[in-house]
Amino acid sequence: MPRPRLLAVDIDGTLVNSRDELTPRTQLAVQRARRHGIEVVLATGRRYSRTLPLVERLGLDVPLVTASGALIKHPRDHRTLYQAHFDRQLLCSLLSAVAFHGYDAVLYTDSYCQGFDFYCPSLTVDDEELADYLARNPGCGREWPQLMTSPPDGVFAGFVTGTREEMLALERALALEFGERLSLHVLRSPRYLGFMCELAPQGVTKWSGILRLARQWGVSPDEICAVGDDVNDIPMIREAGLGIAMGNALDVVKQAADRIAPSHDEDGLAQIVEWLTQ
Repeated sequence: MPRPRLLAVDIDGTLVNSRDELTPRTQLAVQRARRHGIEVVLATGRRYSRTLPLVERLGLDVPLVTASGALIKHPRDHRTLYQAHFDRQLLCSLLSAVAFHGYDAVLYTDSYCQGFDFYCPSLTVDDEELADYLARNPGCGREWPQLMTSPPDGVFAGFVTGTREEMLALERALALEFGERLSLHVLRSPRYLGFMCELAPQGVTKWSGILRLARQWGVSPDEICAVGDDVNDIPMIREAGLGIAMGNALDVVKQAADRIAPSHDEDGLAQIVEWLTQ
């Protein structure tokens, strides 16, 4: 492929290492890519507020594709460029199904400028995995006791958390009930104890978010390089002109990729930038 004009980069397991560190070598690689005319866009499952701390260190001044493509905001002024829309009837039916299986959900809203970015039924819970998530995100959530029956307006995505086996079983059950009306995947952030079954409206992926920006910038899909390590990276790795899986990626991600890079603990992204700028 020709030298890409856009480099879409996952964060956890790709940009940062297993200790959640942005190494100097990787930071310099991002700067090198930009000097060579390659725009670097972060495409992450993280919430917007958790993505922001990396922006200044990387010197980026482009929109962030967050929540696995469900929310795109510009960090310069926190302007929202895109927010996915959950049909309310579908969302209520989904929450009813989640509750039937014995879980509470965490729901995202575009409320960063109000000082929080997610809702849950309670901020005090006994569930080990959800309690861990809430403890690691103090002040970022708001209680909505009736969330599972009457969610707040403006929900664009969310997740349920539990063990890997529990979340895979929930994903299968929801896929069977709702089919293609939802975008579902199960993954685990190294930051948290539990696995997450992520919930989004149909067609919402990191790739759909990257494409929105690419079209505005006049960049074609074959001019995009996408890099990641987990299942929510598969659509962009598969569809980009060059899809690269990290050495630490899941096997299913590697199978979707055109090329395999060194792992995140070996500064694999720096090697990728060298490939692209030779």
